[in-house]
Amino acid sequence: MSRQASRGHTGASLFESAAEPDALAAAPLAARMRPRVLEEYVGHGHLLAEGGALRRSIESGHYPSFILYGPAGCGKTALAELCARASGHEFIRFSAVTSGVPEIREAVKRAKDNLSLHGRRTVLFVDEIHRLNKAQQDAFLPHVENGTFILFGATTENPHFEVNAPLLSRATVLRMKALTDENVATILQRALADEERGLGRYGALLTDDAMAHIVGLANGDARRALNALEQAVLTCPPGEDGNRHVDLEVARTASQARIVTYDKAGTQHYDVISAFIKSMRGSDPDAVVYWLARMIYAGEDPMFIARRIMIQAAEDIGNADPMALVVATAAAQAVHIIGLPEGRIPLAQAAIYVATAPKSNASCMAIDAALADIQSQPALPVPLHLCNATFAAEREAGIGVGYKYPHDFPGGWVEQLYFPEGMEPRTYYDPTDRGREAKIAERLRARRSGSE
Repeated sequence: MSRQASRGHTGASLFESAAEPDALAAAPLAARMRPRVLEEYVGHGHLLAEGGALRRSIESGHYPSFILYGPAGCGKTALAELCARASGHEFIRFSAVTSGVPEIREAVKRAKDNLSLHGRRTVLFVDEIHRLNKAQQDAFLPHVENGTFILFGATTENPHFEVNAPLLSRATVLRMKALTDENVATILQRALADEERGLGRYGALLTDDAMAHIVGLANGDARRALNALEQAVLTCPPGEDGNRHVDLEVARTASQARIVTYDKAGTQHYDVISAFIKSMRGSDPDAVVYWLARMIYAGEDPMFIARRIMIQAAEDIGNADPMALVVATAAAQAVHIIGLPEGRIPLAQAAIYVATAPKSNASCMAIDAALADIQSQPALPVPLHLCNATFAAEREAGIGVGYKYPHDFPGGWVEQLYFPEGMEPRTYYDPTDRGREAKIAERLRARRSGSE
């Protein structure tokens, strides 16, 4: 067992800014360990490495407005603050949840005063920028455009969906990824070693498996990892040697269960269900079960999942295996009756059935082609022989006359016109040679060629 320690670099450099007063003594570890200089910042080399997009802005001192888009706990807010400090610009924090247009006006006034009185630019940082309403976004536009302030935004949601186009066109979107396990371990080691802001004064000793457990639970979220580490260290009493020995059991007791990043109304919802659908279409039952488990674990509505399975059974399998839709519908009914957790079983059964069934989108293609024709062509009348004659007078007028009842003919089929008169018959349904649809294809080819 050895102390997990690694001092963060604090020497002067291009990226250093003036140290702030220590007003974080009562703050959580995650807040206290927020990096003060860019050398302490961990991860996102694609932005900060030599020649990276953000590194070039930092070195030149020229920043465009930008939006940092990435998962929770990956360092968006910390990076925005460090960029503002490194440039010497004033940093104003704006809450998209609690602030409104009056606060925007106040920020604009401060920014104008900074520029006219002190020759200093202002960075307006908007956390959770996707939560700005239309009025707020419209109020920002002229001031971002004329350079009154530089807008730094941060969001966990895809800004191309959540931020309106005029504001988005005035900002650069920088994609950030979840931190790697190695990144998270580095942050935890620094927190264990730092006696000023971290846990260094507690003499905490973590076993390798305890460290691995906390890193694994974090799922790339540094804030979650630091919260778990702080809880584990502070709830572990000192041993006879004065050190706090945090083993796997202590780490497990202090940590919550793994939290899967998933927003049922946001980007993760659509990304995960997309992966689930494409895995079913791609006939990979193991991947299907994985994505299904992700959704169930994260609390997705089981009926939403069931509906997607039914859609896939019709769209991607169709008549190649008609039982797929039957199984999917039965699973939806079962989930509706029994709910979770037992409902996970019929959901898995149906999803696996759909994944492993022969695939055909011929039915989907047929209806879409027919709808396209309906939209582009005039609605021709129904041929009289296909109309329904209810009264003798209608039959005398020719309605229903000439219709050939298929069951009166050998094989239950007879050739006759079923399309509107004046419309050239079209082939909408083109069955594949997969599954049960192969027999359908063979029968239709015979009929269409006139050999049956």
